[in-house]
Order: sequence, then C-alpha cells, then structure tokens
Amino acid sequence: MDEYKIVELVKDRYRTGLLEVYHNFLEVYHNFLLNDTTIISDESYKRSYQHDPSISKQVIGYVNYRKTSIVSDLEFPTLFNWDFISSAHLYKKGYLIRGLSLFGPAPLPNLKYIIHCIVSDTRYEFKDRLVIELVDLDVAANNLNLPKIVSSVLGPKLLSENKIIEDDELDKIEKQMLSQKLFADHTWDDAETIVYQYFDDNKRELSKEVLKISEAYEQVFRPRRVVYNTKTWEPVVF
Repeated sequence: MDEYKIVELVKDRYRTGLLEVYHNFLEVYHNFLLNDTTIISDESYKRSYQHDPSISKQVIGYVNYRKTSIVSDLEFPTLFNWDFISSAHLYKKGYLIRGLSLFGPAPLPNLKYIIHCIVSDTRYEFKDRLVIELVDLDVAANNLNLPKIVSSVLGPKLLSENKIIEDDELDKIEKQMLSQKLFADHTWDDAETIVYQYFDDNKRELSKEVLKISEAYEQVFRPRRVVYNTKTWEPVVF
C-alpha cells in the first residue's frame, strides 16, 4: 500500500471516530493496521489472536495515537518514542519480550510501518493540528544499526523458534542504540534535550543545532509526515 494512502487512511479513521482506542494509564492508544486496511485496537487484536493466530501475519503497521502538549514531540515524534522502533524490530525478527504486551502475544513477521498519530493539545498557535508520521521499520532499524546491535547482544544465529528476550538483554540493546551519536553528533537523549529546549523552553540560540538535528532525523528515519488542520482536514504547514 502506498505510504501516503496509509497516512490518509489513519487520518480518516481518526476523523470519523473509527480509529479504535483502548484507554490505559499512559493515555496512549495502541492500534494495528492489517493488510486489508483494517485498523484495530491492541485489545481487539489480542482477542482475535486467541481464535485465529494467523492474524499476526496480517499486521503491517503499528499505529500509536496520543495527545501531547509538547511542541517538540509534535515536531519529532519518532525521536521522542524510541522504544517503539527497537521493540517492533525485535518482534519482526521473531522475538518476544517478556512482560511486554504492547505488540501482542506473537511475532509480527510482516510488520512494515510505525505510525505516530498525534493530536495537538498545546499552545494556541499549534491548536487544531493532527500530526501523522509514518516510518518504514526496516529503513529506520538499519540506519540505527539495530541488526548489528541485536546480533551482538543476542548472538548471530537465525531463530528456529520464537525466543523470549529477558529484561537485561532488552536493556543492553536499547542502551547501545541510544548511545550512538546519530543526530548531528548527539546521542538520542542529548538530541531530545536540545529540541525540547528550543521548541518548549524557547531557547532560540539553539536554532542552528536544531536544524542539524532535524536534517539528521530525516536521514535516519526518512519519515512520511503530514500535518492536518482538524477543522478543515486539509494538509497544512505546521
């Protein structure tokens, strides 16, 4: 499916109230995009899996819907939600993460996209905005060196059956990923801090550094990003 059509699909599902949501304590709503263009909540997916385990092979996208009052989160959704990429990559490769139900009870071998659908709940000038950012999982994982990192932590052998990853193994993978200086010679945490200070603390002297981080962000994630006005539902410049 064309990436822009997926973005439009996610927008229309949200606009018409058909984007299924499940309330949890983080106020983040987790949904799955199936290859027939259906979008279902994580709870619906888990119930369906009990009756038809083959549904795990139908999942092509993970849709993360939330509201935010942080401008930098609207500008850099994937930077501020790094754990989705690492966990999704592991599930695609056939691993399961102990205690993590976010991606369900089974690997997702055909998972291709991570999609952030974010409603602005922030200052006046950013009201009435819906940001949708789609990232190709394989492109992002390769640019983040995740295949090499996973191999160094879990071993290079191909899986013959699903393997459960322990907390300490996941921690090692995430620490290695986050410690890389992929964002204009900044680590992931440092890049987050800089863009937050610029957009949310109004430290405008950081503009040149933010521009460099933005360029690196585009190179690493190659995002398909569209911002909609939630009154007209037309694409706008953020």
